[in-house]
Amino acid sequence: MINRRNLVLTGAAGALSLGFAPRLAFAQAASDRRFVFIIQRGAADGLGTLAPVGDPAFATQRGALAQDFADAAKLDAMFALHPNLKNVAEMYAAKEALFVHAVASPYRDRSHFDAQNVLETGGAAAYQLKDGWMNRLLGVLPADERKGIAIAATIPVALRGRVEVASYAPSVLPDASDDLLNRVAMLYAEDPQLHAIWKQATATRALTGDLAANNGRNAAATGALAARLLAADNGARIAMIETGGWDTHAQQRGRLGVQLNGLDQMIAALKTGLGPHWAKTMVLVATEFGRTVKVNGTQGTDHGTASVAWLLGGAVQGGRVVADWPGLGDSALYEGRDLRPTMGLDAVIGSAAASHFGVDPARAMPALFPGQKSARAMDGLVRV
Repeated sequence: MINRRNLVLTGAAGALSLGFAPRLAFAQAASDRRFVFIIQRGAADGLGTLAPVGDPAFATQRGALAQDFADAAKLDAMFALHPNLKNVAEMYAAKEALFVHAVASPYRDRSHFDAQNVLETGGAAAYQLKDGWMNRLLGVLPADERKGIAIAATIPVALRGRVEVASYAPSVLPDASDDLLNRVAMLYAEDPQLHAIWKQATATRALTGDLAANNGRNAAATGALAARLLAADNGARIAMIETGGWDTHAQQRGRLGVQLNGLDQMIAALKTGLGPHWAKTMVLVATEFGRTVKVNGTQGTDHGTASVAWLLGGAVQGGRVVADWPGLGDSALYEGRDLRPTMGLDAVIGSAAASHFGVDPARAMPALFPGQKSARAMDGLVRV
């Protein structure tokens, strides 16, 4: 385990302010790097993903949920990865995976929608900003590299903004009923051009649904699709993939297991599809907030605060867990129930993305997260 304090840049360069104009483009050179943000909608349980098995309170607090880690191999003296993350474990062993635990966005309440808005906009409060941090990231890249795409039914908030981006599914259809979709399909059935486009779009819509479906094969197909869109020389440099199904209020042990299996397969397919581009790729996995430390009466967990962020890829200086671990004893819990946040998710995201694209984090972070006045950039996330 690496303490956050060893990685925080100090001094004036690390202190952030609102003085920088966020619309300036200051990346100097064209980039051949790829960046993928996988959002876990529904508040994924960080304690059930990367378990602090070395914490003396872990087994008592988690009860039956701790059983998945009874024989799990430890990543270090404190943490063990969920056994269904087999491909991710191999990446960790190859130093292509890094985890930052006990992180949280500035949001401290328990609404999924508000929390996702804060995570995606990079604001200090829900609905404070209209555009997303990924779109603002595109704005700091060279003009000919500002190619972003959402592997989702609509453009997610994180990708919305002044830079034009693409979506690989019709943006007007996410809330349409199955009946309406079937009627449109029938309407296009005899049109050779529209029928093919419609078929491809609806297939993508199905792929980006539940990670657990079809034993993870749908998720793997989504990863392969994203890789094809990113691998082309003239393809997107930045992509976002939405995943759902992480809201585990009941029977969490089985549900989380199949979710993680699907995500594991998605990431493996992404790596395989990217081929040599994987060496210059960074994948960020994050969720809007964590879950309660104790198990509830239906063998699940409720909305919490801190969770874990993942950084994966050949460009990542991996093989480490970064944590300023707060402990799981009752007296250490946030509001007496949650994993206490000790690190800012904004700082992790901003530092990782800026370093990956060679942009000075002290200049990039105010552009990506203008609501954060005191966050400090983290060093050492990207392989050099």
